[in-house]
Amino acid sequence: MRISNKGDYALRALFDLAQHIGSGPVQSEAIATRQGIPVNYLNQLLIVLRRAGLIESLRGPQGGHLLARPPEAISLREILIAIEGPLLTGETVRDEHRPSLLEDHDLVNELWSELREQVEGLLAAITLDELCQRKRQRAGNIMYYI
Repeated sequence: MRISNKGDYALRALFDLAQHIGSGPVQSEAIATRQGIPVNYLNQLLIVLRRAGLIESLRGPQGGHLLARPPEAISLREILIAIEGPLLTGETVRDEHRPSLLEDHDLVNELWSELREQVEGLLAAITLDELCQRKRQRAGNIMYYI
């Protein structure tokens, strides 16, 4: 599995928006500056994220971008799949290259399937809110919920 700059930048952009929740729309230039993302590239990613239903964008001088849902409702899995597509592909054999040992092929495919489930499960369990919590813990500003 390889996460491209595109996936990394998208996660950073949404993490930035999660940290500024409740502050109104955040402009692209502010996100780009804080996160070290080229602004033109960020704007292209934000279009994809909006189409995926992860953010909302408002035009005008007071415009910018907001998370479409609360940070606890957006998982890393959802973000990466929206940007990268499937994290691990399924069937790997092409029709013209059928293996003669199907049981070996099936066993390896089961392994890939298990790996995909583990990776996607881990990414599904981590939300933008959890990333914000981790940052607060590092800064010593731990918030406890009851």
